[in-house]
Amino acid sequence: MTSALVDTLARPALRRRASRTNLTPGSSLALGISVTWFSLLVLIPLAAIVATAAGGGWSTYWATISSGETFAAVRMTVEQAALVTLVNVVMGTLIAWVLVRDRFAGKRLLDIVIDIPFALPTIVAGLVLLGLYGPTSPVGVHWAYTRMAVPLALAFVTLPFVVRTVQPVLGELDHDVEEAAASLGAGRLTILRRIVLPSLLPAITAGAALSFARAIAEYGSLVLLSSNKPFQSEVASVRVMTYIENGSTAAAASVASLLLVVSLVVIVLLDTLSRKAARRG
Repeated sequence: MTSALVDTLARPALRRRASRTNLTPGSSLALGISVTWFSLLVLIPLAAIVATAAGGGWSTYWATISSGETFAAVRMTVEQAALVTLVNVVMGTLIAWVLVRDRFAGKRLLDIVIDIPFALPTIVAGLVLLGLYGPTSPVGVHWAYTRMAVPLALAFVTLPFVVRTVQPVLGELDHDVEEAAASLGAGRLTILRRIVLPSLLPAITAGAALSFARAIAEYGSLVLLSSNKPFQSEVASVRVMTYIENGSTAAAASVASLLLVVSLVVIVLLDTLSRKAARRG
């Protein structure tokens, strides 16, 4: 009797669990197509890069990534990408706040202009920045072909990521909570620190991950804007291209695989931070 009662009570839970794992024929087909497409575009090419990097053996791999020029290029790329990501977190959140919470003339135009770095080919972005900050700069800022060209180019091409991830979340925040906190005596900074920012943290970390991954792989704008001198302004993507032009495919794949590992580590760390923040929220 007891056993039958337990089976009766457990059967709905088992049905719910089965319904979560069983797929309809249409869903199975869609899942299969999605996995195949993702494999063809992402997994197989990434596996090919790793296989090419490993083809020369560990000694060749280590000799490539530990060489002075390659190490300097990777180090500069990671440092500048991290710096630009931090700037984007602050400025991107601020721009999103202005677009959502403020009303002013030209707001709609600014909202459109934010997406220009998405629309422009990176080589065109480099040409635009070269015209503005090159030797004949109309604003008197001559950063082209200097070390400052690297963060400038990275900041331009990664600007929209944090803005576009934070903006919709900020627009959906409940103003009643902020008003209730204000009625209880909380100041603006307290409301921002204790209510707004915790709610925005998952979106900010998602935008930061996209920004870092985009910055670490930038090539097109830097070809025109940066001098690409080893140990000074050469980034990892340019170093990869140099290896390819010299016929060293395995060396190029070694540097590319290192960048892949760095990107994955940063993305996983930011995703973990985002999940923890979401659970606390």
